[in-house]
Amino acid sequence: MPATPLLPSPAEPAGIPAKGPLNALENASSAAILRVLRVTLHTGFAVLLAVALVRMLVAGGPLRWLWAAAAVVLAAVYLAGTVLEKRHAEARTGFNPRRFGLLWLGLVTALWAFLLAGSADFAWLAFPIFFLHLHLLPRRAALPAIAAMTMAVIASQWAASGAPVPHAAAVVGPVLGAAFSVITGLAYAALYREAENQRRAADELRRTREELARSQHEAGMLAERERLAREIHDTLAQGLSSIVLLGRAAGQSLDEGDAATASARLALVQQTAADNLAEARSFVRGLASPQLEGATLVEALQRLCDRTETDAAASGMALRCRLEVDGEPRDLPQPVRVTLLRAAQASLANVREHARAATAVVSLAFLGSEVTMDIYDDGTGFDPSAAAAATGAADGSGFGLRSLAERVRALNGSVAVESAPGEGTVVGIRLPLAGGIDG
Repeated sequence: MPATPLLPSPAEPAGIPAKGPLNALENASSAAILRVLRVTLHTGFAVLLAVALVRMLVAGGPLRWLWAAAAVVLAAVYLAGTVLEKRHAEARTGFNPRRFGLLWLGLVTALWAFLLAGSADFAWLAFPIFFLHLHLLPRRAALPAIAAMTMAVIASQWAASGAPVPHAAAVVGPVLGAAFSVITGLAYAALYREAENQRRAADELRRTREELARSQHEAGMLAERERLAREIHDTLAQGLSSIVLLGRAAGQSLDEGDAATASARLALVQQTAADNLAEARSFVRGLASPQLEGATLVEALQRLCDRTETDAAASGMALRCRLEVDGEPRDLPQPVRVTLLRAAQASLANVREHARAATAVVSLAFLGSEVTMDIYDDGTGFDPSAAAAATGAADGSGFGLRSLAERVRALNGSVAVESAPGEGTVVGIRLPLAGGIDG
């Protein structure tokens, strides 16, 4: 059965969704034309049926009440199909009348043919019925049906005239009317198809927008999750690791009876915890690192080097850390300052915890159009490919390098790690500065 409506409802244009400003703007003109055509079709059918019924009753005849009853049945069938389609189009009923379209059309045509056999006044009802055939039937079936109905109209007019030969007007009028109906019906079908295409395009656009919004939301969630992971790793996790190492060192000092050293290490534990608490509060508020508040990047890096030496000494390691600056220090954009500080924190934490190095050097260079930072240590070194393979391990190992790379890539920079077992490590970072560094 065809999927097209029996008679598209004037209240809800077939194929034109009533929701959404986009659909309303795209389909307003087509909807208005289709609505006018439908209203005209329904009104024309009702007027022609009423006029024919009145003329037949006025003319009299022994079977006029039979024809009148048939006309009432035709009106009821036509009205039932229209009302059911309208209610279905407005989603007010679950019953779908469209699958009964051909049956409804056949019943309407059969009742019209029965009435035409009784009175030629019903002949002009053929023209609105032509539109139904063009709308519900394939064109190769609709056109022969319209031709047969036109012949029936001509025959009824000829029989009613009683002339031995049909008058020219009785032939030309129905033929021209049928041709006009076919042309108008085909135009209606073209408009209907265009409206359907617009509806599908609008639905596809709406679905695409919804999918895009959903994917952007998911991407935003993943990006925020990655950002949280980087911040936690580079601040809180490193601080907690230092607290654990300092706590162990303080415990060893207590076991050895060295209360003064234990007290100094516990003071470092308190200071580290306070610093991380400040980082956590700043992190929650979405602010920059407290170490950069009221300080330049060079000053923050120098304090970081001093703190690295202190923490290493408290843990029983002889690690010397120094800062070297090349070029005239300039004010840097806040994202660049934060990224370089976090990179230095993560790299020096790795040196302190894993490298067993005697020397670490942080080299910061201001080169006009970019800023670079190298973190070198003379420790045990490692295999960078093995470290990359360890990224995402259950214990969190290997995340630092990936976090550093993601931070730098977010600013269109680059990271290079050069290391080998027993040969130390160099982490090189380059960050471009749009328009160079302002003097």
